Amino acid sequence: MISPDTIRTAIGVIGNGTALVLFLSPVPTFIRIWKKGSVEQYSPIPYVATLLNCMMWVLYGLPVVHPHSMLVITINGTGMAIQLTYVALFLLYSAGATRRKVLLLLAGEVAFVGAVAALVLSLAHTHERRSMIVGILCVLFGTGMYAAPLSVMKMVIQTKSVEYMPLFLSLASLVNGICWTAYALIRFDLYITIPNGLGVLFAVAQLVLYAIYYKSTQEIIEARKRKADQVAMTEIVVDGKTNNHSGAGHY
Repeated sequence: MISPDTIRTAIGVIGNGTALVLFLSPVPTFIRIWKKGSVEQYSPIPYVATLLNCMMWVLYGLPVVHPHSMLVITINGTGMAIQLTYVALFLLYSAGATRRKVLLLLAGEVAFVGAVAALVLSLAHTHERRSMIVGILCVLFGTGMYAAPLSVMKMVIQTKSVEYMPLFLSLASLVNGICWTAYALIRFDLYITIPNGLGVLFAVAQLVLYAIYYKSTQEIIEARKRKADQVAMTEIVVDGKTNNHSGAGHY
């Protein structure tokens, strides 16, 4: 008979994999930044916010705060390293006010997490109280991270196009949310359940929008292609007439 703890561990391992996919999803963006040598109009906020979220979950998973949460530490520790890499690249390829803003946010986050850790470990003397304090903060930051796609969903509804809401990432978010919700429910953990349960709802909403607007997206893309072809044909005709007139002048 397989024990609940074994099932929980297996689900947590799968959750580590799906979360890793989500953490690595911005890699193409940073390859573009590296090639162009500029951050262009990209915002550092998603990466700085995800870094804070990972740092808080690492704090939550520490044995002195919430014992038996090693899988929470492994994935969020990995996520922390990945987000730090993104932020470092952002600092490398940005300048002026943007760079100062990122540095201030980064320093503020480190100071905040350090202060929370110091206060929790010195003032709260039981695992229950430490878990509650850090867990509530994790719920707030985790919910904020999962709610980030709301702006993209709004754009989908306005444009009736899912072109900029990749299906793969929506599916990965759904699987990730389901894994971590199941992980939290087997040995009930309210603070992991809430943000990941909301993550499942947001991911389902994205997939529903994808199903609704997939056809109209294809029509928009086809219309754009036809328009581009018409413009190209017009340019060829105009160039041809120009060349003919130029040739006539020689006779």
